[in-house]
Parts: sequence; C-alpha cells; structure tokens
Amino acid sequence: MIVDLLLENARVLTQDERMPRASALAALGGRIVAVGDDCAGLSAARRIDVDGAIVAPGFNDAHAHSVWFGHTLLEVDLASCAGLDDLYLRVERAAVGLPAGEWLVASGYNQMDTGGAYPDADRLDAAAGGRPVWIKHTSGHSCFLSRRAVESLGITGTERFDGGSVVCDETGRPTGLLEETAMALVQERMLPAPQQQIVAALEAATARYAAEGLTSVTDAGIGGGWIGHSAQEFGAYQAALEAGALRTRMQPMLVSDVLGDVPLSADGRRFRGLPGGLRSGLGDARLQLGPVKIFLDGSILGNTARMSQGYHNCPANHGYFQGDVDEMRRRALDAGRAGWALAMHAVGDEAVGLAIDVLEQLRAEGVRPPLPHRIEHGGVVTDAQLSALSALGTSIVAQPYFMRVYGDGFRDYIGDARAEQSFRLGSLLRHGLPVAGSSDRPVAEGRPLAVMQAAVERLTAHDWVYGPDERLTAEQALHAYTAGSAAVTGWGAEKGRLAPGYLADLVLLGDDPTRVDASRIGDVAVLATVLGGEATHDPSGMLDGGSEDG
Repeated sequence: MIVDLLLENARVLTQDERMPRASALAALGGRIVAVGDDCAGLSAARRIDVDGAIVAPGFNDAHAHSVWFGHTLLEVDLASCAGLDDLYLRVERAAVGLPAGEWLVASGYNQMDTGGAYPDADRLDAAAGGRPVWIKHTSGHSCFLSRRAVESLGITGTERFDGGSVVCDETGRPTGLLEETAMALVQERMLPAPQQQIVAALEAATARYAAEGLTSVTDAGIGGGWIGHSAQEFGAYQAALEAGALRTRMQPMLVSDVLGDVPLSADGRRFRGLPGGLRSGLGDARLQLGPVKIFLDGSILGNTARMSQGYHNCPANHGYFQGDVDEMRRRALDAGRAGWALAMHAVGDEAVGLAIDVLEQLRAEGVRPPLPHRIEHGGVVTDAQLSALSALGTSIVAQPYFMRVYGDGFRDYIGDARAEQSFRLGSLLRHGLPVAGSSDRPVAEGRPLAVMQAAVERLTAHDWVYGPDERLTAEQALHAYTAGSAAVTGWGAEKGRLAPGYLADLVLLGDDPTRVDASRIGDVAVLATVLGGEATHDPSGMLDGGSEDG
C-alpha cells in the first residue's frame, strides 16, 4: 500500500488510550491508516521527517462565533482599552477618511477595561465627527450607540422588550446602552450583512483558526435573533465552502428564532422547525448543520444571567430569562421532538435548571437527538444539577478563558461561594461527562493553547485561583480540545484521536503542552496544521518537502 502522507521521527500524542504515544503516522484518502510500528514498511507519496515535532489531533473549538469573529477582524478594535480616553481616541482615528454620515462599527469593548465606566454618547459624537457609532460589547449581550446613532434610529427610551432593555438616565433620556434583545433596534438597520461580506468574514476567521491549529469549529448561533448576521447565513457558509474559503470543518448552529411552527397536516398537527423538515445532522464532515441554539438567559458580565439568588452588586437583581418561561419550554420541547439537538444557553443556575427540565422531559418521552444535546456556558451550576446532567449524559460547554479576563468581575458580581460552582470543568469529568474545548470567541481569547493554559491554571487577571477544584491537568486540557470536543459535537467516532479510521486532522507543535510548565502552554508554537491530510497552515514549508518512495 502506498499512503499519501507518512510522518516519521514524530512525538505523536494520539489521544487513543490503546496507544497514547507513537513515533510515526500514515494517512491515505484523508484518514489515518496506520500509527506507530504499523507504519513500518509502508511506501508513501510524501515521507516527511518532522524532526521530533509533537503531532496531536487537530484542535476543535466546540463553541465559537466564526461569522461574528470574522467581522471583528474587519471592524474597529476596542479590546483592552486603557480607559475611556483611549476608546474615544481609537474612534477618532477610525473616523478619519470615513464619509460624513457613514456608520462607524467597533467591537471588543468591555467596561472592565475602563474601570466599569461606559462611553458617553455625546463624547462619541465628537470623537466620530458626528458620524453614527455602533459599539458591540465583547460579551455579545449588549451594545452602545453614539447620540447621533440613537437619534437616527428614533430611539426614545420608551421601547419595551421581553428579555432586554433600552437603558436611560435619571431624566429618561437614552444613554446609548442597549441590553440583550433591545439590540434589535440597531440590528434592524444594519443587518442583514451581504453574503459576500459574510464569506469574507469566514475566510478571515478560518485563516486565523488554521494558524492556531484548529481543524474543527462549532459556530454557536447563526441565521437570526440578536446574534445572527443574515437569514441566509448558512447559505453563506455553503458559498464559502464552494469558494475554498473555509480552512476548517464547520458545524454552525441555527438560532431558535429561525424555527417556526410548521403545519404538518389538515388536522392541525405541526412541528417546530423549517419547511422540508431539515434538522440537526444535515451535511458532512466539512459542513454540518449542528444543534439549534436556544437562549434562555443573558450574561454574568451584564448582570442578566438568571440566578436563584441576587447579584452581590445589586441583591434585588436576579437577572432575567430571555422570554416567557413556559413559552421557551414549549418551543424547546417542540424543537427536540422535531429532530433538533438542543444547545441551550444557560448561564445562571435558574436557567440551567430550566434546561435540565426540558432535557428530562424529552428523555421521558423517549426522544433521541441526532447529535448530543448540550448546555452552553453553565456560569453557575449546583452539585444537584451536575448529578442530574450526569444521569442525562448531557455535558456543559464552558469557557475557561473567561476566568482570566472576567474572573475578577464575576467574583465581584456573584461572590466566592458561587464562583466555586462556576464554569465547572473538573466536576464534569468526576461526574463522567466529557469536557469540550471551547472559547466563545470573540467574547474571549480563542487560541486553543491559551485556553488550555487557562483551564489548567484558572487564574484571574489578579492571580486569584477561580474554582481550584475545577482545574484540569494539562493532559485533560489537551483531551478536551480534541477527543472531548469531538464527543460533545457528535463526532467522537471520527475526530479527536489519531487512530486508524479517524480523519487525518493534525496539528504539529514545537513542544509538548502536557509536559511544559503550565505557564508556558499558551506559548507553545504551532508549526503546521493539517486537514484531511492536506496542510492548511505551514509557514515554514515543513510539509512541502519529503521524499517520494520510488
């Protein structure tokens, strides 16, 4: 047999318990065909000595926002502002050359960077030279408008929303801050994004992914709601794939807003979904329709996650659900019954409880999903809820890098006791549930190795260990970003391990992230990335050469 690719003199971290480490790997037709001693005697079209490089399964981010992230690469960057004056200066510089009246769109803003202070809508007018300004909060759960933008949209402060609000000052004048579903006021003007713009965003995002060792990504919400960019967003994914603009395997989730009660017969029967009966699982290994994303509550940063107890900074505030609870439950159950896997955004413990209620009801009815059900984030999860999830076999997709950038703020908002039950990782493993690698990018840092380091250390910016019992070992963190994500996304039999029959998705690293000091995991170099046996990132050309067996 002549294989397409044979890597030798490697240190292979297979994530296969039958053979955890090996020195060689062979691929044919986009899949692994041999590992270790089984490679001996094989002929190869490309035989490459990788000079002791680490070879691991390609990284898999189980919860990111690729279209959103790609757009941030094309927008004004307000991340890590050194105060409001720095923010206004960045806006002023970005406005230079913009035609009068054109909208200035910025992203990455976090009030924790500016001492808890929000921009002044009138100061933004001055900085942008009177151009309307739309600033997207890094959490995705709020945005800020300049005074000119507020006026051009006709926002008066009297608007009312389920699960959102237009924030006003003591005189009733809009401050420019829109929370949660109230962001529709600006999105209705600025969206939908043109398909070619979405394709460009995906190309920019997946190029970055490939450079970081990512070979698979789940886009956690497209097509509608406050998180979507176009009703034709999945079509833009198809166009990007056809154009060769996708450098990673993608599993987009549709937001539940796009589903409807579709008539099934004249006697009134219906199902919750899309005409034609499309559901989770449609597609293939390159592009697959994932679970449906259902927002149950908001965020800890915005004090909008639904908690059983009040926030420390405002004890009367428990956050809120993003709609009527009974109606959200009905829609989630109907979607599950119609063949959709559910990915329920639940940050506060009350929202997690609602998600568990839905899943227990579906199980009682004998409804089996085509892909695993899952809960997104799990900002506060009680021990009793972990036991319930273990019985259901349903995991939480949590984001460990949140601890690094937001942990000190979370601690102020929810207190130390709830921080111990927050964004749990170690507890999932102890309850027999898989842990997935996940970033929620661009809400937080998305480099997989940096996120792995955060999962091991769980250090806040002030070096407080946020939930020490939830830390992972380096081996567990690598497993999460490979086999763990594959299991949670329904691809555990084909991704996440370097074993015969698995997809030949690889990352080559300059050092072993399971053996370096924890503080250095994020600094390990990505040498090359391989998707289905073909390089998607190879800056030094190490995979270009190699000998061809005669």
